[in-house]
Amino acid sequence: MAVMEGGEEDAAAVATVAGAAKAEDAVGEREPAAAAYAAVVIGGTFDRLHQGHHLFLKAAAELARERIVIGICDGPMLAKKQYADLIQPIEKRMENVKDYIKSIKPDLEVHVEPIVDPYGPSIVDEGLEAIIVSKETFPGGLAVNRKRAERGLTQLQVCLYNYKLLVCFILSQKKKRVHSSEIIQSCMQIEVVELVPEEATGNKISSTAFRKLEAERELQQQQETQKQAAAQL
Repeated sequence: MAVMEGGEEDAAAVATVAGAAKAEDAVGEREPAAAAYAAVVIGGTFDRLHQGHHLFLKAAAELARERIVIGICDGPMLAKKQYADLIQPIEKRMENVKDYIKSIKPDLEVHVEPIVDPYGPSIVDEGLEAIIVSKETFPGGLAVNRKRAERGLTQLQVCLYNYKLLVCFILSQKKKRVHSSEIIQSCMQIEVVELVPEEATGNKISSTAFRKLEAERELQQQQETQKQAAAQL
């Protein structure tokens, strides 16, 4: 589900694709191909759904023609998150994501499910055609394709989302292991499209920051309560 770290080759691939995305003037811009894939898959925590999530979900939904599959991290996938105890319940996060997708694309079939490993439905769903990842989770997208190859499933087109640009390219469907050299070769034919207006991107929004603020507010309230109790003694 594109939520795991990769090795050195995957790291090299990330650097290569990131560099290619910066070369948008050389590649040229075009509107995103609406409904380009019958079914797409994405993954994430989606805590306290905010504008950054909306942009990512909207981009994924626009690429989906019939169905979007969304894996939402739960259980062990949250263990290393900062302020994990303040993450919204899985039911709430699933509901928020599904409601938002339906609000922007009512006719799209939306399948939302909890995931407790980095892959979720992305390595078992035969009908998927593309996976949308961020620069940080790009190695996870490659890992998903390796797992699919091991299971005899078709490779997914990997779409790299970084707020302004969407970079899409297809990897070899025959090889079980993808090397950075293949990524570099693929990047020679990548397609860079403008995703959202530049002025709408701003700084990256983080759910962790919201949880931190909530934790600080709770601590402040506790301290004030303790002071009031002490004053009454």
